[in-house]
Amino acid sequence: MSALQVTEIFHSIQGESTHAGRPCVFVRLTGCPLRCTWCDTAYAFHGGTEMSLDAVLDCVKRYGCSLVEVTGGEPLAQSASLALIARLCEERFEVLLETSGALDIAPVDSRAAIILDVKCPGSAMDDRMYWDNLRHIRSTDQIKFVIGNRRDYEWAVDVVKRHHLAERCPVLFSPVFGGQALRPLAEWILRDRLPVRFHVQLHKFIWDPNARGV
Repeated sequence: MSALQVTEIFHSIQGESTHAGRPCVFVRLTGCPLRCTWCDTAYAFHGGTEMSLDAVLDCVKRYGCSLVEVTGGEPLAQSASLALIARLCEERFEVLLETSGALDIAPVDSRAAIILDVKCPGSAMDDRMYWDNLRHIRSTDQIKFVIGNRRDYEWAVDVVKRHHLAERCPVLFSPVFGGQALRPLAEWILRDRLPVRFHVQLHKFIWDPNARGV
């Protein structure tokens, strides 16, 4: 039976994506091949608890919440995450997958909605992007850019335009939390008439931004 290394499973308010504000169960898997400069979940790089798929499902069900997000770390770094996503879909949960964009999303169950993080230069991980992923994006998925400065913004705008992303799915521009781009990013989007969604990490305005399990 497949097993997963799990950092935490918790019930919280969805803070990111177009689902922000909704109650959600988060399954945070352990491990990530990337090291983004602004990473806020470095505690998920190592450790965790080994759990069977059945144990994860049982834990998720106890919260009585229909929305589930599989996240990390980088969840696709564990091959068993694909089986977990499929099982959650079979159990009729509404399933979100948050992924770095560095690993192939083609094998992911088509019933799940993918939130694909396209790494800007400020992350220092833009060279790790698996660009073929953009071919698999559907209207039910979302693409997110975390932006730390003007260079990141201009780079993201170029990617959106070259790949016609805003015509294919919701596109989210999110400032690095605690950085200097919050107001400037909103003003750049308005000035350039971009068809994107300005997006903040809602949960960090509700709870301690450094807290785990929220």
